[in-house]
Amino acid sequence: MSGRSIEARTQGQRHGFIRRMVSPGDPISERIKPFVFLDFIDAPVADGAGFGWHPHSGIATLTYALDADLAYEDTAGQQGLVKATGLEWMRAGGGTWHQGRIHPHGPRVTAFQLWLALPPELENGPAEGIYVAPAAVPQLGQVRVLLGRYGESSNPIPPPSPLLYLDVQLAGGETWTFQPPPGHGVAWVFVYAGQALVEGEPLSNELVVLAPGEGAVVIKAIESARLLLGSAVHHNHPFVLGSHSVHTSREALARGVECIAMVGEELRAAGRR
Repeated sequence: MSGRSIEARTQGQRHGFIRRMVSPGDPISERIKPFVFLDFIDAPVADGAGFGWHPHSGIATLTYALDADLAYEDTAGQQGLVKATGLEWMRAGGGTWHQGRIHPHGPRVTAFQLWLALPPELENGPAEGIYVAPAAVPQLGQVRVLLGRYGESSNPIPPPSPLLYLDVQLAGGETWTFQPPPGHGVAWVFVYAGQALVEGEPLSNELVVLAPGEGAVVIKAIESARLLLGSAVHHNHPFVLGSHSVHTSREALARGVECIAMVGEELRAAGRR
């Protein structure tokens, strides 16, 4: 073990078919900035269920489903279908709206949505939507690179700040050691399937936050296990929260709310909501 202790842990809170592992403004999100929010779906989901038109500003969202296709539409004029294990990225910037529907492949869906806080130079900037096909998501051994660069593999989505977001699958008894890139003092692990030892502590269906630092994180699967891992340079800005927004100041939030209202009115005038 590296001696990098577990400082916080959570099993999330249930909201319908969603388990909210991290929420904006809760103690966990404050510890893992720029990671703001993580929703986990591991439940039966009706075909076509999802989320109608809704806005964001000041953040980016990444949606990732293992066994469902995601139909999307955004106010940048894009719409389509992300196949299972592909990625839906929406950098809201100063304000955007999007909607999505889930089309399961079987009786249960396993999926995740992550929110990231944007730095001041991007939080009121233009919106950006990037949709990554499954084959374009880098895979390095047992690691899928959902954001950032791991080893020689880089995800095609440009991260808004220095960070990594990985999906890791381990066989029973297998040990994997993660060495954070320089400057990545933030790290968290969510063992979402099976059971694994994280820094010697058994985890199953639980998210943990590692003590700040750049020491390696040692993970050993007790049985076949799958986990998400995030690491990042700490986001040294406050979280100023709106109904659908996270900004670094009240002034930036006010600009985001104004832009959201304007784009929403355009959607309404076009008969789209």
